[in-house]
Amino acid sequence: MESPPQAQLAQKAVHISFPDGTRHEFPEGMTARKALTQVMGSLPSEVFAVKLDGTPRDLDTPLQNDGSLEPVTFDSEEGKEVYRHSSTHVMAQAVKDCFPTVNLTIGPAIEEGFFYDFAFERPFTPEDLEQIEKRAHEIIQSDFRIKRIEMSKEEALQLFKEKGEAYKVELIEGFEDQIVSMYQQGDFIDLCRGPHVGSTGQIHALKLLSSAGAYWRGDERNPMLQRIYGTSFPSQKALDQHLTKLEEIKRRDHRKLGKELDLFSIQDETGPGLILWHPKGALVRLLIENFWREQHIKNGYELVYSPHVARLDLWKTSGHVDYYRENMFAPMTVESSEYQLKPMNCPFHIMVYKSHLRSYRDLPIRYGELGTVYRYERSGVLHGLMRVRGFTQDDAHLFCRPDQLATEVSRVLEFTTMMLRTFDFTDFEMFLSTRPEKAVGSLDQWDQATLALESALKAGKFDYRLDPGEGVFYGPKIDVKIRDALGRSWQCSTVQIDFNNPERFGLTYIGEDGKTHQPIMIHRALMGSIERFFGILVEHFAGAFPTWLAPVQARVLPISEKQRDYGISMVNQLVQAGCRAESDLRNEKVGLKIRESEKAKVPYMLVVGEREAQANTVSVRKRNGKSLGEMSVTEVVKLIRHDDPPMVPEGSSHLE
Repeated sequence: MESPPQAQLAQKAVHISFPDGTRHEFPEGMTARKALTQVMGSLPSEVFAVKLDGTPRDLDTPLQNDGSLEPVTFDSEEGKEVYRHSSTHVMAQAVKDCFPTVNLTIGPAIEEGFFYDFAFERPFTPEDLEQIEKRAHEIIQSDFRIKRIEMSKEEALQLFKEKGEAYKVELIEGFEDQIVSMYQQGDFIDLCRGPHVGSTGQIHALKLLSSAGAYWRGDERNPMLQRIYGTSFPSQKALDQHLTKLEEIKRRDHRKLGKELDLFSIQDETGPGLILWHPKGALVRLLIENFWREQHIKNGYELVYSPHVARLDLWKTSGHVDYYRENMFAPMTVESSEYQLKPMNCPFHIMVYKSHLRSYRDLPIRYGELGTVYRYERSGVLHGLMRVRGFTQDDAHLFCRPDQLATEVSRVLEFTTMMLRTFDFTDFEMFLSTRPEKAVGSLDQWDQATLALESALKAGKFDYRLDPGEGVFYGPKIDVKIRDALGRSWQCSTVQIDFNNPERFGLTYIGEDGKTHQPIMIHRALMGSIERFFGILVEHFAGAFPTWLAPVQARVLPISEKQRDYGISMVNQLVQAGCRAESDLRNEKVGLKIRESEKAKVPYMLVVGEREAQANTVSVRKRNGKSLGEMSVTEVVKLIRHDDPPMVPEGSSHLE
């Protein structure tokens, strides 16, 4: 047999680009680890994975084709996910070592941590978590190499059947791929796509945080599992800082503060996910809503009201029955007709638009409503004010001509940032969400709508990121996320373009040419829901609302019974001047009254004794302990009014 030419025997080379713009040649099959080491001289210890052509991979992944290579560290989002998913495996191994009868299920990385769900006969106790964490640290010290293993689906099924891991078997049976990947460290092996760090010793600081019940696959019809939450960082210092932040989050928890400040409650007799607003909370809500209404009227919106129920046919026409059914409550039958609790306000605003013949001169039309909607949320995901079943959307729907679309979106974005800044949120992230798999409307309509949103973002010089496939079923959207005082990100505002509903409902206007045309509809919310926004505000301000939002702006504290009548007269004067004031007339020491007023987050405490009564003044003390000295009632009113924007210039802050 003739020998092949020498050129055919030569090993194939691959050409790899690096972040610094250089391009290097390596033998085919060389690992990413070796390639990085060659280029960098030595591999820094903080590098524990790579991105190969933009996709996270293990360091030992072989280079098979030309492409790009980038080292991954904890500083990137991909790095955090790899690091914490590897930490999950360390924890799972520790649980299995401590409790061999446990069955493994799934354990993903999540924002700022990770969790793993275990099938176990009882909940884990704090003592169990201590034992598991101790074993996890021993696994880290052992520095087990973490190896990727691939085998056929049949082999994987056999392996996990022998191990008695029924949940893993169920997962594998649902796989379409015939090759299954898993990772091994020591004698522990788990089903996983990866990637992972190279060894358990690269996990430097790990802490288990809590445990809770969770249903398999999130379905309450399935068995209850035991979930353990944890977190990990590359250094103990970073972990300690995070734990301090978690303590601050607990201190600011809106559920805890809501009870302490008597703002709201959720009671079993009423039903889960349904909020009872107490007088102080209702007053803060009223102030927010009044500001919302005033600003919408100033910005060219017309306010409407809509009912809480409608015929089910309305939701069939809108497409909600087809695309949103799982989030809607069951219909009710009234006089042989089916009615639906509204999950959205948009069909009602559409019907208001349809109530008249519209001209091109009438557009744009902007309808705004603080409309209460009802959505079915599983009991396991309900969370205080943040996830509820009945909530009020600060909703608006705009109807415009195609030539007005970009301008209207720009106006909405400017309005959104102004409103959010008023409530002390100045750090925004914007996301442009594109067509999802399950969508209605033509590709041309989607392209036109997406282009309009992108043009508005660019015109406003907003930084934004693409969020592919995350649009709603009827159109693309812009989501605005805010960062609170603790740096947490919250999704509140959204701007959505809709060609679909105007077509479904047959919306028209008479154009300049005398012919009928179809308007474009914009769905828009600034705060998202009043309930959730209120919860975010409570945590952002730690319950210490800015003076203009505080349910009680000033509390008069007489030192003794002799100043009782004078204290009452001070409160009356403040109330007459439009301030929200009350008095503490109890026969208690003034020090106790001050401490309780500070705990109640009252912005100003007005102490009155014999001297103040004679001088017709009050001694003013702020809730942060700072004394402002003696003032007249007129000066106190000016002080309170000085803190009463509610319009806030960019970059200013209500935070004390």
